[in-house]
Amino acid sequence: MTYDLIIIGGGPAGYTAAERAARGGLDTLLIEERALGGVCLNEGCIPTKTLLYSAKVWQTVQSAAKYGVTCTPEQIDPAKVISRKNKVVRKLVAGIRARMKEAGVTVLTEHATVTAHNSDDTYTVTAAAETYTAKHLLLCTGSETVIPPIPGVEEGHYITHREALDSKELPASIVIIGGGVIGMEFAAYYNEMGVTVSVVEMLPEIINGMDSELAALLREEYAKRGIKFYLQHKVTHLYADGVEVEYEGKTFKVEGEQVMLSVGRRPVTSSFEALLSQGLELERRGVKTDEYLRTSLPNLYAAGDVNGHSLLAHTAVREAEVAVDHILGRKINPMSYRAIPGVVYTHPEIAGVGFTEDALRSGDKVYMKLMLPMSYSGRFVAENEMASGFCKVLVNPEGKILGVHMLGNPCSELIVTAVLAIERGMTAHELSEIIFPHPSVAEILKETLETFPRTN
Repeated sequence: MTYDLIIIGGGPAGYTAAERAARGGLDTLLIEERALGGVCLNEGCIPTKTLLYSAKVWQTVQSAAKYGVTCTPEQIDPAKVISRKNKVVRKLVAGIRARMKEAGVTVLTEHATVTAHNSDDTYTVTAAAETYTAKHLLLCTGSETVIPPIPGVEEGHYITHREALDSKELPASIVIIGGGVIGMEFAAYYNEMGVTVSVVEMLPEIINGMDSELAALLREEYAKRGIKFYLQHKVTHLYADGVEVEYEGKTFKVEGEQVMLSVGRRPVTSSFEALLSQGLELERRGVKTDEYLRTSLPNLYAAGDVNGHSLLAHTAVREAEVAVDHILGRKINPMSYRAIPGVVYTHPEIAGVGFTEDALRSGDKVYMKLMLPMSYSGRFVAENEMASGFCKVLVNPEGKILGVHMLGNPCSELIVTAVLAIERGMTAHELSEIIFPHPSVAEILKETLETFPRTN
C-alpha cells in the first residue's frame, strides 16, 4: 500500500497536517496508536482546562455574594466533573474524526514503526502486520511524561496527570513534584476543590520560562489560598504518604495522601529508532529540523513535540502547516519561533510572549519595562472583585516590543494581540494607536503601551 504522505501521530500536528495534505491533493495515511487528538485532546490541554473551569465555577459560586448574588453553595461532585470532561473530549475527538473523513484521510488506529529509509528516498512503515510505503513521511509522535529516577519511584506510589484526569475521588492532601505548567495547573485545580496542596520545585521559582516577577506574584496568590511551596528543594525519596526533600543540607518529609509526578516531558522516538542508524539527527530535546521542518533525511519531516522546539500544541499546529505546505511546493514563509505564546490556566491566568525580563537581563540587553496593574482596566475591576494582576511590556530604546507578560483573567485571550505585535515587529506607539474596544480588559495593553515616552 503506497501513499504520498504517511503521518505517524494523530495529535494537533498530525491531524492538522493530515487534513491540510489531503485537501491539497495528497493521498494521506494517518496512523495513531490511541485516539485522535493525541495527548493534548485526550489527556492534556482540553481535559485539564475542562476540570479547571469546573473548579473556577465552584469558586465563583462560593464568592457570589461579592457580586450581589445570594446563593448557597452545597457541594461539587468530582465524579460529575470527570464525566463532563469525558463528554467534552468525546465530542472533540468525534469532530476530528469527521474532519479526517471529510478531507479524505485514511486513518489507522495502530502502533506504527518506521522500518526503513529506502534507496529511492521513500519510507517503509509497518502497522498491524501490514506494510505501507510513502514518498514523504511526517513524524508527529509527540512527547511523554518523564519519570525521574527518584529512590522509591519504582514502587509506583504516585500518579501522573493521566491518572489525575480520570480520578473520580479527591485525596485529602497531595504533594505535587514539579512547579511547572502542568504541576501548577493541577495545584490550582486541587486547591480550588478543597484539597491540601504542597508543591515541591527544584528551581528558585515556579513555572520556569515564564516571567519570574509575575510567576512570583502568582505563587504568592496561591500561597494565600493555602498551597505550600517548597522552592529549591530536591526530592530524595518518594513514599506512599509523601516525599523526602533536601534543602540547604537538611532533609525532612513533606506529607500527602497522594503524590503526583510532574517534572516535564520528552519526545517519543520509539517508532522510528531504525532511522537513527540511517542518518536521522537529533538535537537538543528531539529530532533536528530546519525552518521548513525537514529533518536530516530527504522527504522526512518532524512536527510537534517530537522536535523539541516548543512542546506546545499551538506551535505544533503551525509547524504542521509549514511542513505540509513545503511538501506541496507552495510558496510559504518559514517557521517562525519569534512569538510563541505561553499560558498557564490557573486562576488567575498567567501568559507571556517574546523575551522575558530575565532573558533580557541575562543577555545584557538594553530595555525599558512598562508595567501597570490590571485595575487600570474598568472591565477587569467590574468582573474581578478585589482581584489583582499586572500587564508588563518590555521594549527596546526605540520602542520595539520585545515581550509582553500578563497576570490576570482572561490574559490567555489578551495575549493574542501581543503575539501579533511581536511577530510583525511593531513598536509601542504603533500598537497603542490601534483602537481597542471599550470597555474591555484588553485595554490594559493599550494603557500600558501609552506609558512609553513620546519624543515629539
